[in-house]
Amino acid sequence: METQLRELSPFLHDRNPQVRQIALSNLLGQTSKESPHRNIFFAGLTTSGLQKPQETDVIRDLKLLCRDQTATAHDAFRALVNLSDSPLLVSSLSEPPFLSFIVSYIINPEAVLADLASMLLSNLTASSAACSVLLSLNIPVISDPTSAVQLYPTQSRCGTCVAPIPYPSGDSRDVPALPLLLDAFVQGAQVDPSADPATRKRKGELHFLSSVFANLSVTPTGRTFFLTPRPVNVLRPNEDLEYPLAKLVMFTEHKDTIRRGGVTSTLKNCAFNSSAHKALLSPESTKLFIPPSTIEAPGVDILSYLLLPLAGPEEFDLEDQERLPPALQFLPPDKKREPDYVLRLTHVETLLLLCTTRWGRDFLRENGVYEIVRATHENETDDKISEHIERLVNFLKGDEAPEDGETHAQEMSGEISKSIDDDDEDSRIEEV
Repeated sequence: METQLRELSPFLHDRNPQVRQIALSNLLGQTSKESPHRNIFFAGLTTSGLQKPQETDVIRDLKLLCRDQTATAHDAFRALVNLSDSPLLVSSLSEPPFLSFIVSYIINPEAVLADLASMLLSNLTASSAACSVLLSLNIPVISDPTSAVQLYPTQSRCGTCVAPIPYPSGDSRDVPALPLLLDAFVQGAQVDPSADPATRKRKGELHFLSSVFANLSVTPTGRTFFLTPRPVNVLRPNEDLEYPLAKLVMFTEHKDTIRRGGVTSTLKNCAFNSSAHKALLSPESTKLFIPPSTIEAPGVDILSYLLLPLAGPEEFDLEDQERLPPALQFLPPDKKREPDYVLRLTHVETLLLLCTTRWGRDFLRENGVYEIVRATHENETDDKISEHIERLVNFLKGDEAPEDGETHAQEMSGEISKSIDDDDEDSRIEEV
C-alpha cells in the first residue's frame, strides 16, 4: 500500500489538472496523525546537523497546489493543515514567499478558501520561526477603488482568487502584512455564512486569525506590535493613530468560540506588559503612550470587554451599579456568562495581571471589578476559577503596603505566568 501511495507523488505536478486532483485526493487521507502511511510526506527529511531540512518534492507540490483550481487547492490546504504539526516542515512552510502568498490570499476578499488558509497560518504561527517572519513581513498591494477593501494584494492571484478585471492601474507598494490581517479579521466578523457568497463582502469569516494573533502575542515582539500606535488605515499613514489591540477587544463576546478564544488569549498576553496597563485600561477619550515609545494613541478601554463575559443577570445596589463601567450597567435579565470555562479562567487571569501595578489595582477597585467577580464567584462551578477569583479579591480588598505591595504583586505575576496552560486551545494544531 505504501509503495502504491509513493507512486502517486509524481502525479501531483502532472500537466493534466484532473490527474493532479485525483492523485491529491488519494493522498489526502494519509495526512492525518492517525494515518499509518503518513511518513511518506516526510521521507528524506531529517533534523540532524546544523542545516535546515531540505524541502521535498511532495511538499513543494502541495504548496504549489494551494494555487490550483478549487477542488485541488482545497485538498492541498487541508493536507498542509494536517501536516503542519511536524517540526520537520516548519522551515519550508515558513519561508517568506509562501507566507506572503498565504497572507495575500487571506487579505483578498474574493479568496474562497481563505478560512482554510487562516487555519494553516494559525498552525504555522505555533512556531517561533513563522511568528518571526510574519511580524516583519511586507506584502505588495495596488490601490483598487473598486475593491471592497480598496486594495489588491498582487500575490493572491491563483485559481481560486482570480485577478480583478480590469486590472488595477498604478504601481504596487509594500505594506506591513499584520495591519491588513487585522482589518480582514474585523471584516470577517461581518460575514453572514448563510448569505449568498456572491453578495458577501468577504468569502471567509477568518475566525482562525484570532489564534494567529494569540500565537504572535506570546512573544515580546508580537506584544510590541499590538501595543504600538499605528495608522487606523495602513494605506493612509498620516491619519489618526490607534493601538492595534483596540481592533480586537470587541470580540470577547462573539458567538464563535474560536474567534473570542483567540482574542481572549491575545488580551491576556498583552497584559503581561505592565507598562501598558494604563493604556489598556484608560478610555478612548484619553491619549497615552506606552514606554519606551513616546507616540500617543487613544486608550484601549479593555475593562468592559473583560468583565462582560464574566457578568450575569444580577442586579446591584444603585451605589454599586454606578461604580460599574457604562457597558455593564443594567444588563438584561437573560444575560449569560461565558460558557467556556477556559475562557472564563483566562479573563480572570488577565484581571490578575492588571493587578500587578498599583495604578491597575486602583483602577479596578474604582470601576466595579469586585462587584462583578463577587457575583461570578457565587455562580462559578469550576474550582480553579474560584481559586483565581479569590486571589483577585485579595488584591482588590487587601490593604496596600507601600514597602512591599509592589513586590508581592510582581511575585503574583510570576505565579500567573507559570500557570499558563500548555494545552491552550489557541495553540493547538487543528486537523481537517
